[in-house]
Amino acid sequence: MCGICGFTQADDASLPTLKAMCDVMAHRGPDGEGQYIDAESGIALGHRRLSLIDLANGNQPMVRSTGDHAAVITSPALRLDGTPCGTPEQAAAKGRYAIVFNGEIYNYRDLRAELEAQGWRFQTNSDTEVLLTGYLAWGEGVLDRLRGMFAFAIWDRDTRELFCARDFFGIKPFYYTQQNGRFIFASEIKCILEHPDYTRELNREALEQYLCFQFSALPETFFKGIFKLAPAHCMTVHADGSITERRYWRPEYNFDAQRSRQDTVEAIDEAVRDSVRYHNVADVEVGSFLSSGIDSSYMAACLAKENPDIKTFTVGFDCYKNAAANNAEGAGGMMRDEISWAHELADELHIANTNKYIGEDEYWESLPRVQWHMDEPSADPSAVALYFVDQIAATQVKAVLSGEGADEFFGGYRIYQTPFSNAKLSWAPKGLLRGASGVMRKLGIRGANYLERASETPEDWYYTNANGVAFTVEERAQLLRGGCNAPTPQQLTAPVYAEVKDLDETTRMQYVDLYFWLVGDILLKTDKMSMAHSLESRVPFLDRRVFDVSATIPTPLKANETQTKLTLREASERAIPKDWAQKEKLGFPVPVVNWLRQDRYYNQVKEWFTGDIAREFFNTDELVRLLDEHKAGADRSRKIWIVYMFLMWYKIYFVDKTVPEKPKAR
Repeated sequence: MCGICGFTQADDASLPTLKAMCDVMAHRGPDGEGQYIDAESGIALGHRRLSLIDLANGNQPMVRSTGDHAAVITSPALRLDGTPCGTPEQAAAKGRYAIVFNGEIYNYRDLRAELEAQGWRFQTNSDTEVLLTGYLAWGEGVLDRLRGMFAFAIWDRDTRELFCARDFFGIKPFYYTQQNGRFIFASEIKCILEHPDYTRELNREALEQYLCFQFSALPETFFKGIFKLAPAHCMTVHADGSITERRYWRPEYNFDAQRSRQDTVEAIDEAVRDSVRYHNVADVEVGSFLSSGIDSSYMAACLAKENPDIKTFTVGFDCYKNAAANNAEGAGGMMRDEISWAHELADELHIANTNKYIGEDEYWESLPRVQWHMDEPSADPSAVALYFVDQIAATQVKAVLSGEGADEFFGGYRIYQTPFSNAKLSWAPKGLLRGASGVMRKLGIRGANYLERASETPEDWYYTNANGVAFTVEERAQLLRGGCNAPTPQQLTAPVYAEVKDLDETTRMQYVDLYFWLVGDILLKTDKMSMAHSLESRVPFLDRRVFDVSATIPTPLKANETQTKLTLREASERAIPKDWAQKEKLGFPVPVVNWLRQDRYYNQVKEWFTGDIAREFFNTDELVRLLDEHKAGADRSRKIWIVYMFLMWYKIYFVDKTVPEKPKAR
């Protein structure tokens, strides 16, 4: 686990630039660093290391002298104390192949055994060397064999080509740009900003889409000319600077309607436990997050079978603690706070749990630092909660398991139930439903949205899990100065919907979320918030074999009108109590709704909404109207937060151009 960066057309004067790119992402790897420059072939590769596998020898950049089965392996890396990992001769050695790799290959021991049987020899016990050797043995076919999360670049000195790839679901980030014929890449955008060839420029189209999606939804980032390599994609940067990109894997569904419900449950449990077993591979202790939901609870319980002494970590909010103590409703309507739920399950499973209550002052104080780490504006308030749970976990372990991906694989979001509800009105003509919806909306009668959705397909109305909380196309046009000519969210999602056009509505919604919500919101904040504290976050649900099982489950065994994650819940009963497994999905409500109605925060946000930056992009009267409506009782919190986070992010990256102070741990 680490951070990577690099660029082509390097020369002997490139070291300060490469070092600056590495330094700005030091949080991703505090255990060592390395810079490899081969001026003759024109490559610069940088690395910051968080040591988890082969602590002594898995250093990067890793250089292989030749493609021979027993070639010499060297590295120019430095240890944390600044001392070289090898001799000066080894550090200066130039080889045919060099790799920088961010992530973990959980099945690297299996692959190593296979490669050794073919005659390949190894000098380290690292997954990095296995990945590089696998590429030499199988070429791009190595990608089909990997089980893990990864973003990497491999340089071939002879051909002067750079091969880059990103994992199946987009767990690990990979950003790149081409400037003056030079290819520049990194794990974080802020690294690319350190390169003198790149000049900062806002991508306004990204802002336009952000208002609807609440995250960066385009291949091109908020920084003009900087792109994201898509999940399950690889690219070759050729010697002449041209790029060949291809998609090496696509999720496919093959429902098994003949398999019994019991066999389905067993298949899920077997796949999940197997994935947890592989995700526990490390030379350091692996902990787990623990919340009120079944996903992290299932993970923790499975990990406890592998390691009974595991440590788990939970955060909650002061207002919920106080509400629970007084047997009253907290902000968000919760009668119990997250920590009390987690504590109860930890006691049930006989595992250790460390927790922290987040105060409102420290939540708000952390916002600038969070936005800096995110690279692009993120309007998900739960990113801050992740920041704090990662912070406390990093004090005890270097890696944790997290439950991301279960909702997208197994039908966990309540909105996936909409097609089942709509089926009740399948008898009614679509035109009639649309007409009735319009009349009800004009009269202010509840239920208009229900009728409208029943008259449409998901392609018409569903684009991510942000539906209903972000701005509509009409609202963003009214909000933006100069209007908006960007494609609609429906136009952006249409090609993805087309790939699964013959499947049921719920599955089509899940598929779209794999490519937008999961990678753009969930996984991005997971990576950036954990790496902010030099912590690796592992996601066992996002495993190829787990997906393969989920893709065989007919939709009625995933969700129905009354419940979500039907068979996953039953599988989890083999590890956690039944009443826990069948508990209603609570999510992780952040008390922003109530905070924004307090004069203190209302005035704070209003100052931003009427300031110079806001006037540059938005009709500020509309912003103030949103604030006032919210304070008066209507819930406009997510719309407010979307704009507020953009303004804060823009000030950090385009006005101040400084790193916000890191808030002190409390």
